[in-house]
Amino acid sequence: MRQNAIELVEKRNVKSETRAQVPNFKVGDTVKVHSKISEGDKERIQIFEGVVIRKHGGHAHSTFTVRKISYSVGVERIFPTFSPRIDKLEIVSSTHVKRARLFYLRDLQGKAARLKSSDDQRA
Repeated sequence: MRQNAIELVEKRNVKSETRAQVPNFKVGDTVKVHSKISEGDKERIQIFEGVVIRKHGGHAHSTFTVRKISYSVGVERIFPTFSPRIDKLEIVSSTHVKRARLFYLRDLQGKAARLKSSDDQRA
């Protein structure tokens, strides 16, 4: 009974068109997240491009973590998957990884931090 109530609330809060806009991405993919940023009374779109290192949850409250290197400093950002603040989500490249969480990338730098693309795996 409790699970049905939770699913009912989630269906009401997550619109079907929002669910349709989110592409089927996985851990290890490089994505561009177009998020809405409000500065005062103005609103603009900011693009955050990086590698998905974690996906958490599977319902309306699910999140994913994106990591990028900006001026030789690692930056991670957690996005709610079905947030109305996310305007668009683009998959730039897809990679094959053997883990569900890529936290080991935090300790790597330069070429060592690169992941092999799906095309490299086939060759």
